[in-house]
Amino acid sequence: MSENPQLAKNTLGGFESFVMGIAGTAPAFSVAVTTATIVSSVGVLSVGSVLYCGFIMFGITLAFIHLSKITPNAGAAYAWVGHVFGPIWGYFAGWGLLIASIFFMVSATIPAATSTLLLLAPSYIDSTEAVAGIAALWLTLITAVVTRGIKHSSYVQITFTVFETAILLALIIGGFIRYWGSPAHPPSVIWFSPFSFSPQLFATGALTAIFFFWGWDVTMNLSEESKSSAKRISGAASTGAFWSVLNMMLFFTIMIVVILIVLTDAEIASADTNVLFAVATKLFPEPWNYLAVFCTILSTVGTIETQILQFSRSLFSMARDGMLHSRYAKIHPQWQTPWAATVVIWAMGMLLLFTSSYMPSVKVILSSSILAIGFQICFYMSLAGFACAWHYRHKLRTGLGSALGCVLWPLMSALFMVFIALYSIPTFDLLTNLLGLGGLLIGFIPLMLNRK
Repeated sequence: MSENPQLAKNTLGGFESFVMGIAGTAPAFSVAVTTATIVSSVGVLSVGSVLYCGFIMFGITLAFIHLSKITPNAGAAYAWVGHVFGPIWGYFAGWGLLIASIFFMVSATIPAATSTLLLLAPSYIDSTEAVAGIAALWLTLITAVVTRGIKHSSYVQITFTVFETAILLALIIGGFIRYWGSPAHPPSVIWFSPFSFSPQLFATGALTAIFFFWGWDVTMNLSEESKSSAKRISGAASTGAFWSVLNMMLFFTIMIVVILIVLTDAEIASADTNVLFAVATKLFPEPWNYLAVFCTILSTVGTIETQILQFSRSLFSMARDGMLHSRYAKIHPQWQTPWAATVVIWAMGMLLLFTSSYMPSVKVILSSSILAIGFQICFYMSLAGFACAWHYRHKLRTGLGSALGCVLWPLMSALFMVFIALYSIPTFDLLTNLLGLGGLLIGFIPLMLNRK
């Protein structure tokens, strides 16, 4: 393998980075897997939770964009937090992403599996063994695509995103036309009002809503493989991140409104990870309603792909710098991908899928993993927000625009994320705390072993 690890430089353009950011947040997947959880937690305030978390996440997006000016790095948060606060803090920012990505292999491949079974073998949809088996097949297939090269991955994402967008637009338009006059939940200003939230309600809804937006930062992990431009401050990666988050803020808010006006609380709860299919069934006759299932599969496959990319690039960067074992920095000589790091997340995902097959229900697996991932997202993204505010603190003296974009907005977003995470710990059950907090603490073990 390569003695001097080099990724495929100047491969992705601005449009491809934008598509990667959209695919990373996975519109259809995020709505399908998270809506039942957030509606059961905060009801119609789900709309406000998603909207306000979008503003929080945009502050973190600004932090990543400004930090990327330090240097393009596949490690993204790991590298930039380490540059500002030192290698240990950088290591744990990277570890937070790594452990969240591993848990994500379960929470993402399971909806892909349940959607596949819904199409091919509906009688097995509640079998944890069957779901885990199909999920393992999907994980293996996607890992093979990612290993073949970043250009192959981008072509797959563009194709999937075009189909996904067309189907979701049909659901949004159909929902407003059919149910605006007789909605399941009558629209109200309360849905958006910040005064409708107590601190506990906001923290509960926000921890789940953050999961909607997670994944756009894959564009920053691909910054070494993206095209840069002297005319743009940070190149294609930052452009993709900026526009993908803005688009997802608008889309998720509208989509939650559509789901609430089309479906009752009972219908949302019974639909579980098939919320889009439940909406499509009320809007369109068979077999057209099954396009929503197809849409969920495409979106899920797309976000699994981007998460494998994000994990493998972060692990590669940490290994290249000596924070983890150098074996994970191996690059395939032909495909120019970090194949060893990619195999690691495949193996960890397979292990967790095998373990999850012994859990009592698919719903328990998903709810625990989503909350745990939300906690870990808050951890590593808040570190990036603090790092940006500290690194650019001199901007406070250069004007309101610079102070807001480089310091104040990233800082407030980071503080909100810390509040959400700390406030939520006492509300977690034992399993969620073991996955969320325990997953971060276990990072001390590889850190100490590698130092020895």
